[in-house]
Amino acid sequence: MKPKIDLLFSPAEYARLPEIDLTSTTCVVFDILRATTTMTTALASGARALIPVAEIEEAVACRRRDASILLAGEREGRRITADLSGGFEFDLGNSPREFTAARVAGRTIAITTTNGTRALRVCAAAHQVWVGSFLVLSMLVERLKHDRPAHLLLVCSGTAEEASTEDTLAAGAFVAHLAESYSQGKISDSAWMASDLYLRHESDLLGAMRLARNGRRLLAMEELRDDVPFCLQRNTVDFLAEMKHGEVTRAA
Repeated sequence: MKPKIDLLFSPAEYARLPEIDLTSTTCVVFDILRATTTMTTALASGARALIPVAEIEEAVACRRRDASILLAGEREGRRITADLSGGFEFDLGNSPREFTAARVAGRTIAITTTNGTRALRVCAAAHQVWVGSFLVLSMLVERLKHDRPAHLLLVCSGTAEEASTEDTLAAGAFVAHLAESYSQGKISDSAWMASDLYLRHESDLLGAMRLARNGRRLLAMEELRDDVPFCLQRNTVDFLAEMKHGEVTRAA
């Protein structure tokens, strides 16, 4: 079988993944603004693990089982407060700049976000699930070139129920760098479209964010606007993050 790269743009596409046999598939999940960037940053700051969950109630249940677990996440971009969670003030939001060593080193964090943690969860049955971000672009590209999975599925978390520019750009960066390795196989039209978008904007990703729905929203929020350039940094982390058995940790 020839190797192939597929790409899913939005929740409407990846919602069906639990119905599909993914046991031979390697997934890379992108939620650039901001969940996958934040998880990678948390691990870089010494967090032990992150437990991505889809719903607020699931995160609270993790805290009830283990009082040492930190709660993190957002709805509408902002930290989850007690009125949304049934009495629990979340310790952290979804800004990667919050996840400092002083706050998260040695801790396990249950995290729920609007789209990113949902996308990770639906990929849970895959052979391997990588946490994708610009922070690890070159390192993860090299790992994928080495492993050359027969089926590589790039999953863009999207914004609300729609595709998002930032996730498409990041997935496109991977396609652009991996295309040669898959030249004898199949690269889907959606993957080529993402690659084309990235190549058009690779020299000015921040400019592209001013065109993106989620980018514009964050840039308009004084307390969160600095997250955008933070999430666009390339190759600042020297390890890979993967999800296994429901937890995101540093890859061995």
